[in-house]
Amino acid sequence: MIPLRDTTASKTYPVVNTMLIAVNVFVFIVQLGQGRDLDRFIYLYGLVPARYSVPAVASYFSLGQQLLSLLTFMFLHGGFWHLLGNMWSLYIFGDNVEDRMGSARYLAFYILSGLISGLTHLLFNMTSNVPTIGASGAIAGVMGAYFLMFPRSKILTLVPIFIIPFFFEIPAFFFLGAWLLLQFLNAAGDHAAGGIAWWAHIGGFLFGMAFVRMMPSLPSIGVSDHIRSYTEKRTTPRLQIIKPIGTGDDPHLYGVLQVSPMEAVTGTLKMVNIPWGFANRLFRVNVPPGVREGTVLRLKGMGRMTRDGLRGDLLLRVLVQP
Repeated sequence: MIPLRDTTASKTYPVVNTMLIAVNVFVFIVQLGQGRDLDRFIYLYGLVPARYSVPAVASYFSLGQQLLSLLTFMFLHGGFWHLLGNMWSLYIFGDNVEDRMGSARYLAFYILSGLISGLTHLLFNMTSNVPTIGASGAIAGVMGAYFLMFPRSKILTLVPIFIIPFFFEIPAFFFLGAWLLLQFLNAAGDHAAGGIAWWAHIGGFLFGMAFVRMMPSLPSIGVSDHIRSYTEKRTTPRLQIIKPIGTGDDPHLYGVLQVSPMEAVTGTLKMVNIPWGFANRLFRVNVPPGVREGTVLRLKGMGRMTRDGLRGDLLLRVLVQP
């Protein structure tokens, strides 16, 4: 299963989340430039439990190097697909969590999630001399926060069956709950020694949930509110979920497409996900410049099948959101 996006739109641009993705990509480029020194680079800036628990190993590193590794390990990755998988998950879940927390608090939360995930890994692998790297522990914290903040949201998920892509909307509490259960099963089972820091994922996820519970009692200095005034979105989500309805014998189906006032003036391109049987299908909808509230866009052949073997159309009414 490949998550594509969630159905909950954020109201602000995720400046911190985007910055974190950019930093991870930049550090990965730095890694690629290490050449033969890559293993040394990973050992120095990755999280190696033995460096903290085995005196003979710890003696080779200064206090500053030891502390720095607790931060830097969460920005290193083992390869392109490792980076892509982590950044894609951060892209999907991070924007909503940042939107709810505020940018400044979200940045602190992300770093703390990575730190807690690293400490959890140390606790369960005290004498390991294998470097642990990756943003997955910090991202697990983001997913844990999302689990409590947006339990009714749905995750649009691509499920390739043979070579045919199918799209399903999976409730966030089920998607993330199943993900957490999988981490426990792998941590406790035969896969525990497979090179993946399962306990780091678990520690990060649980910390994310705990942080959400603590949020109401945490002090606020107003920095996030100030940033929010500059990051409010002026566009609607590029990918929208539309559940069309029909009446009687009418072969046409009807739905609503949301655009912002700016998009109504300038025009835009939207990706529309529409339920189709047991799965969903994805279509491109071109919104021309100058549309108004109530303008109807027609998708030919996307309606019901008639008795004559012909299909009606899907009619999307434009809703201009303030």
